[in-house]
Amino acid sequence: MPDSDAVSPLASERPSLEQLSLKRWSLDQWLQHLETLHPVGIDMGLKRVSQVANRMGLLSRPIASCVITVAGTNGKGSTLAMIDSVARAHGQRVGTYTSPHLLRYNERVKIAGQEADDQLLIEGFEHVERARLQEPEISLTYFEAGTLCGLWCLARAELDLAVLEVGLGGRLDAINIIDADVAVVTTIAQDHANFLGTDIAQIGREKAGIFRAGHPAVLGSLTLPESVAEYAHTLGAPVFRLGQHFQHDAFASGLKTWRWQGQQADETGIVLDRLPDSGLPIDNAATALQALALTGLTLEQGRVQKALSSVILAGRMQWVGQWCLDVGHNPHAAEYIANYLPFPPGNGRQWGLIGMLNDKDIDGVIQALSARITDWVCVTLTGERGCQAQALSQRIIAQGGRVHFCADTPQAGADWLAKVLTLNDRVLATGSFFTVAALLARPLPTGAVSLDGDENEIR
Repeated sequence: MPDSDAVSPLASERPSLEQLSLKRWSLDQWLQHLETLHPVGIDMGLKRVSQVANRMGLLSRPIASCVITVAGTNGKGSTLAMIDSVARAHGQRVGTYTSPHLLRYNERVKIAGQEADDQLLIEGFEHVERARLQEPEISLTYFEAGTLCGLWCLARAELDLAVLEVGLGGRLDAINIIDADVAVVTTIAQDHANFLGTDIAQIGREKAGIFRAGHPAVLGSLTLPESVAEYAHTLGAPVFRLGQHFQHDAFASGLKTWRWQGQQADETGIVLDRLPDSGLPIDNAATALQALALTGLTLEQGRVQKALSSVILAGRMQWVGQWCLDVGHNPHAAEYIANYLPFPPGNGRQWGLIGMLNDKDIDGVIQALSARITDWVCVTLTGERGCQAQALSQRIIAQGGRVHFCADTPQAGADWLAKVLTLNDRVLATGSFFTVAALLARPLPTGAVSLDGDENEIR
């Protein structure tokens, strides 16, 4: 993830085509260079990125035999992960492009389940830069350049299926230069208000901008605004809606399994029974299966069961010992976390370690999580968008929560908790990709304080 405060050592250099052909830059140097290419970090629109994509030949032929594009406020990552896992379980060669990453930029591009190596990404960035520097030179944002690199990597991999995650919005997101054979909208809620506004219907239309005439549009939530389906209908895109065209019966017969009913590409019905709970939202699992069925893939129950039982998505209700790590950073995501977070055993506390960015709905996230968490540790996130721990603390206290400690970094917050955790305590670390990434990069402490006596008392 780019740090908006970072200064590239390459900022004053303009690489020549000769320099690029020598492949002398490391991946880290390329990523630093990308941060210097455009005056602002987010500049929505498709004109510049389309021009460079044309120069690279990315728009002259499909990047894969089939493309699924996934948009939505929440649930994009888990839906994509399950599409990937199920398709590969059926023998398909799958490539994915996602953002942001947690620990390594390489996470953004995966081919056949494996992260792209540095050399492949470096080669991709060289192709992007060569095309960008042709006359007239075109300025690209970090995300646009990274997206073009990712698409180039996928295009050369001879894929049966490419699965693309929209970064922001849909209509004007760089991913949308690629036509989707099947387009998915998972959920619609308020987020990125500076760019998408606060009108839910308008946000829905923006995300529905990934739909294409004559190609299936999969609607993965029961509460999507009608603007999403309306936009699909104006295009002539066939609509497949959760609860109407496909559905799930969660935990059928009292067992921790579920049943899915959907439609295949030829409009015949299909039922899959005894599907395992992957720990990810079942709405998203059902949506993933419907999207795949519409590609023409014949879903086999045994292969789906195996795929869903093994799918893992870092930073989404991810348990590491006593710690649950979730990148949720808006009220909709926080509500889901609060509903599904298990209670700690015995007399243990449910702690919340939270770090957020200032451009998020901080009060809404706190309100949603307060139903489950009363004891908090606040941490500062660096950069011009980062919220200070003390400011977070004041907002939590205003809503009746107890803040025990304010830390300069997520790691410092974890270090403080190491001194007070009991074996029965649980910790939810949340609020941002940056918060979770910082904690995944280090060992997390385990409660060791006595459950009896003054040693367990926190003042």
